[in-house]
Amino acid sequence: MNELDFKDRRVLITGGTNGMGNAMAHAFRARGAAVTVTGTKPAESYDTDLHGLDVRHFDAGDPEQVARLVASIEKLDVLINNGGMVLYRGKEFEAEGFQRVLDVNLTGVMGLCTGFRPKLALRKGCIINVSSLAAFSAVRGNPAYGASKAGLVALTKTLAVAWARDGIRVNGIAPGFVKTNITQVSQDNDQISDAIVQKTPAGRWGEPEDMVGPALFLASSQLSGFMTGQTLIADGGYSLQA
Repeated sequence: MNELDFKDRRVLITGGTNGMGNAMAHAFRARGAAVTVTGTKPAESYDTDLHGLDVRHFDAGDPEQVARLVASIEKLDVLINNGGMVLYRGKEFEAEGFQRVLDVNLTGVMGLCTGFRPKLALRKGCIINVSSLAAFSAVRGNPAYGASKAGLVALTKTLAVAWARDGIRVNGIAPGFVKTNITQVSQDNDQISDAIVQKTPAGRWGEPEDMVGPALFLASSQLSGFMTGQTLIADGGYSLQA
């Protein structure tokens, strides 16, 4: 038995047009899954590898688009809520910016989870919510991002309990500092980047591919079938340092 065989499975990964989501998408595709990914731009706008992926233009902060995406996918085995956003220069301290980030990072995730619940229940599927280390400590300058990611950890626990009898497992991944578009500002600042590397026992930034293993593990009913409500921290040991 191949515990990582996803043949005849349908996987949806929000934010799968680049970064961690794109790495996950190709990993599932390589193992037989039909993979749909979403992004905030049309498919032709990306310079990443989208070969073999069903690409959808999607804004998780728009309830109508959430409803349309749910209606457009007939069956689903794995829902990975990876898409998210952050605002800089103090914009998250403003009411409009704070609300926008929560709409995308938390409310939109809830909409997808509840919308796909009946379809996931039919397939005994699973949900993986991608949170962040920001869920567990203060995030200077980004109150909405931190609050939304902390909310995802709590949401993961709550939905795991609520939907266990449907046969739906709900787990999460909390990445540390990974080289993605969201962290580009920190990557480009040598002082900040060096401090991150020094505090990380693994001695480096995370790569998008580092999140593939946790995602495959949590999506496999053979490997993690008795796990639900958990958020795995994948940060190279960063959070272990005081």
